[in-house]
Amino acid sequence: MSGRILKLVMLTLGAATLFASFAEMATAEHTRRWRQSTYEDFLKGTTHGIAVRSDGRLELAPKFTQLADADASYLWAVKLDAKGTPYATGGSPAKVFRLDANGKAATAFESSELSAQAIAFDAKGTLYVGTSPDGKVYKVSASGEKSVFFDPKTKYIWDIVFAPDGTLYVATGDKGQIYAVAPDGKSQIFYTSDEAHIRVIAFDGKGNVIVGTEPSGRVLRLTKTKNGGTADGFVLYETPKREVTALAVGQDGAIFVAAIGERQHNAAVNLGVTSGTTTTMVTASGNVTVVSPAQGTPQQAPTPFIAFPPQISSGIYKIAPDGAPEELWASRDDVVYSLGIGGDGRLLAGLGNTGALLAIDGKGVFAQLAKAGSAQITGIVRNSTGKIFLCTANPGKLIALGPEYEPEGTYESRSFDTQLFSQWGRVEWWSPAVADGKSNAAKSKEPRLELYVRSGNTEDPGKEWSKWYGPYSTSGAQTEAPPARFAQWKAVIHDGRPGDGIEWVSLAYEPKNVAPVIDGIALQEPGVRAQAQQNLATGAPAVAVLKYPPAQTTNGGVILNQTQNTATKFEAPPQATVQKGHQTVVWTAHDDNEDELRYSVYFRGESEKEWKPLKDNLEQKFYSFDTTTLPDGAYYLKIVASDAPSNPPDKALKTERESERFEVDNTPPVVGKIESSVTGGKATISFAATDAGSNIERAQYSVDGGEWLLLAPKTGISDGKQESYEFAVNGLKAGEHTIAVRVYDRFENVGSGKVLVER
Repeated sequence: MSGRILKLVMLTLGAATLFASFAEMATAEHTRRWRQSTYEDFLKGTTHGIAVRSDGRLELAPKFTQLADADASYLWAVKLDAKGTPYATGGSPAKVFRLDANGKAATAFESSELSAQAIAFDAKGTLYVGTSPDGKVYKVSASGEKSVFFDPKTKYIWDIVFAPDGTLYVATGDKGQIYAVAPDGKSQIFYTSDEAHIRVIAFDGKGNVIVGTEPSGRVLRLTKTKNGGTADGFVLYETPKREVTALAVGQDGAIFVAAIGERQHNAAVNLGVTSGTTTTMVTASGNVTVVSPAQGTPQQAPTPFIAFPPQISSGIYKIAPDGAPEELWASRDDVVYSLGIGGDGRLLAGLGNTGALLAIDGKGVFAQLAKAGSAQITGIVRNSTGKIFLCTANPGKLIALGPEYEPEGTYESRSFDTQLFSQWGRVEWWSPAVADGKSNAAKSKEPRLELYVRSGNTEDPGKEWSKWYGPYSTSGAQTEAPPARFAQWKAVIHDGRPGDGIEWVSLAYEPKNVAPVIDGIALQEPGVRAQAQQNLATGAPAVAVLKYPPAQTTNGGVILNQTQNTATKFEAPPQATVQKGHQTVVWTAHDDNEDELRYSVYFRGESEKEWKPLKDNLEQKFYSFDTTTLPDGAYYLKIVASDAPSNPPDKALKTERESERFEVDNTPPVVGKIESSVTGGKATISFAATDAGSNIERAQYSVDGGEWLLLAPKTGISDGKQESYEFAVNGLKAGEHTIAVRVYDRFENVGSGKVLVER
């Protein structure tokens, strides 16, 4: 094949299609199963009294009760007095709320500062409040009268904690100092850090002061010196984060640490309080101000909405009693604002900006117990009975958790899109047995776990969906949900026993069989042969490149989400070579059911009505055939695709598509009588060439077996079935000379002739 023809077939599909075409899944039937079993899957659903565990289990959660909606946009910390009454700090302006006997949030303290950041009670039950910025520590009497107990003359008061001996420790910024304040109000600097901020304070089992810092994210142990002066500091652990936001000490003396932010970016955590006219920035690195956008001057703090950072990486770490640290949990989406220890010994973590509460056990398994309905959980404390109290921000709320479990929990899955109208089969699940084998449900002979299923034809479930069908109390029950494109399941767990749960749910469905689609057909240039890829030996035919039908675009390139074994096989693209007399067709096809397809190729002449078979039961999407068995003329091909290998005979479907017109021409052009005349050393040659089937493509001549030279027709362009030629050969020497001519049509058929001339 000439270089010109090769250029015509050098049209290629994109690299992805050429080098990575996937065959349809070979399967005997259409049954699919939508299975959910992972933490990520379950988090996409909606929980009511259900905890989602990281090891992929749904189980009943501790009872979650909103106690009060505080008159504040945000609450920072929650503590209990000697009677177990919860108090919460917040702003703006600075306030402390107390939960009264009627369950209402009553104001126990208020000042003109921006925020009440920290709270503590001494041994006598007296309330102390730390405020920011340019804050002070206030002492609040039982009657509600406040007085300045300690003024550190520093920018921030981040945390305050009483030691057993009655000393109040005050964590400050932006000089990174801790003050020790005696009961009579006398104070001294207990420790000065290299850090800008001491963010949180706790005590270990030996009475040592443990602090978390910013901006290096360090956890320090502070030990009193023998002379009773300032303390010695020792870094227990430098976290990979910028700011330590919370500390908790376990019963065994282990220290749990929450930290946020990337230190290498040197970025502060900006807590922006915004109103219509002013913005208040509360940052952990020491910038708290209220600014008017118009004047740029400090203003009185508004009643705000506080904008927490949308995404800051965070982690939770454990420092073992022997000092060895380990990472328990990490996220690039959630921020840990608070830590606590649950009545069962599990570590509790309050998150933002999802408002979720996590429980983390000692084996690295964590569970999302509930969502607070606020953006951030900022404080956690436990009373003597095991009840947990939470405070939140955006908006500010007080919430109680446990210790009893919810009597009933409900989980609704996300909606599932099969991409095709489908019939629903059996719903199956696995619920591990409870260790004690006892339950109120068992006594009443009522099922403790029930499943429901509904379906619809819109992505978002709503009133236009079917009703909930169920309850199904036995795994493997046939659902009555009507055929549709979308489905959703709901689980209801009764009885309130710890351990009740679901590890996986599976819903069978069968999409309605649809016919395969032939996306496109590409006829190759004449003389191109395609075959399965193989190593070409030396001397093999020249390699050509196949052209493919244009890529078809579907609705977003939809791929069915299957959880069963849908292994695909790699289908290597065919290899093309130049081989005269062959015709090749390449097609692309798909099946929305992912059925295995078989193909048949038919042909008919241009004036014929009946299709004749060329090849059937093809697996590959190409076919080459020898056209020398066909008379010259115009033809059409038809490709038929069938999904019979994946369906019962009565359900199998097929589709077909015709190619464009193509020609077969295996007859060479005819070179007519060659006329010649010689004058001196110049010979003039003329002849005509005709072709019955196709246009003449080019002509050449050679003198005495020499190089073939291209020859132009008299019209200047070779585009007809008959062409005339005339040319001169100069510089002939005395004697006889052979002048040969040859003519090609567009199918590379060649006709030739010669003439003898004598000088």
